[in-house]
Amino acid sequence: MLEGLAAHGAEVVAAGGCASVSVAVAQGDSVVHAEAFGLADVATGRRATTDTAYLVASVTKPITATAVCVAADTGSLDLDASVEDYLSGCRLPRFREHRTPTVRELLQHRGGLGTHYDFFYADSPVARPAARQTVERYGTLYREPGTRFEYSNLGYGILDMVLESVTGQDPADYVQEQVFGPLGLTSCHIGPAYHGSAQEALRYTADGRVYPVYDSTHRGASLAWGTAADLAVFGLSQAGGRGVLRPGTAAEMSAAAPIDDRLGYGLGWFVSCGGRHTVLSHSGSMGGVAALLVVVPDLRLSVCVLTNQSGGRARTSVAEHVLTELVDGFTPGCLPPGDDRERPVAVPAGSWEGRVRVDGAADVSIALRLHADGRAEVGVDGGEMTEAPTITASDYWDLRVGVPLQLPTVDALVNSPYLGLELDLRGGALAGAARAMKNGEGDGLLGNCYSHWCELEPHRG
Repeated sequence: MLEGLAAHGAEVVAAGGCASVSVAVAQGDSVVHAEAFGLADVATGRRATTDTAYLVASVTKPITATAVCVAADTGSLDLDASVEDYLSGCRLPRFREHRTPTVRELLQHRGGLGTHYDFFYADSPVARPAARQTVERYGTLYREPGTRFEYSNLGYGILDMVLESVTGQDPADYVQEQVFGPLGLTSCHIGPAYHGSAQEALRYTADGRVYPVYDSTHRGASLAWGTAADLAVFGLSQAGGRGVLRPGTAAEMSAAAPIDDRLGYGLGWFVSCGGRHTVLSHSGSMGGVAALLVVVPDLRLSVCVLTNQSGGRARTSVAEHVLTELVDGFTPGCLPPGDDRERPVAVPAGSWEGRVRVDGAADVSIALRLHADGRAEVGVDGGEMTEAPTITASDYWDLRVGVPLQLPTVDALVNSPYLGLELDLRGGALAGAARAMKNGEGDGLLGNCYSHWCELEPHRG
């Protein structure tokens, strides 16, 4: 099996695509192939092995989704109940008359939440805030729940809060007890630092700097660890292997609402549409991590590829090599992400002015100028207008503008020096999200993305 994998894996590592890569294939009820290439620790020369544990980024999401479904199976929660029923008085902020999302809608990334990610580094003076504080500050509903897919790490952070509320346990402990333990996944663990049974792979920036330990308010979206072999076994639980869910609940996890004409998203899984085989998958990318877990239920097949360096090219190359050999009719289109297709900007030229809402602080004034030739300029807090290098529209938003401009909020000043606007035109006004973020890690480490409600009206001067 996979006779060319050794050469391909070694080639990918030698080309500098990652410090190391670990791959495992599970079929039926066990791991049938596992290999690792490169270095888990570059400074010491410690090699990656099939027993090396990696941080797996967003491959954490199907794990958390499974734990939430276990809680539903035991009667601790109702997937179709309002999520606020389980948040002990915590309410999601909203600036329109939107209903509260259900637990299921958060699992499906259809809760109406905006883009959010945060990382709190061990060598930084900024500590991880309480989850409730983050939700009350950034859990804004930007659209009616259930109407559209919009990927949300914070939604899975809220699901952590739900698990804690209904079980009385730390969510990581509940996952250990209800998912990792029953499946025999001894290397797996959720948390900012690795405490499992294996040796871990250190994490590296694209240019080879070591990432410190980092925490997040969305651990259930991003902070699982494990070996490729154990993650592949977890994948088998969605392919007829040993599982922790009732059969009907397991089937619900792959019942996907469509994103586009080729992919949908179920409960924690991307699901391909229209190919020879239904393919469940989830990728993950963040600081020093690129991961992919792919499950083909009718072949009872699960493939996991893990790397310990920022950037997903090596991960994707190895995964496509394996899947092309093992899955008849496989194409890269079977894998995420879905297309957020660009379209022409239909917002009329003119000047707009408004405000960015900031929880616990004064609103920030914002000005937007759209020129007839397609250019855009943005200014905040009464400052000079800055030309935007990026202006587009998409299936999700009528206007998307990116500009190298600092939003002057306490959180954004830490590590989010870029401003992105994602706005819809409704009733003559623009409303949506102002995102304080950072592009890449070239001048440091991966930054944070904080979304704020933003509304603008035509300038009346």
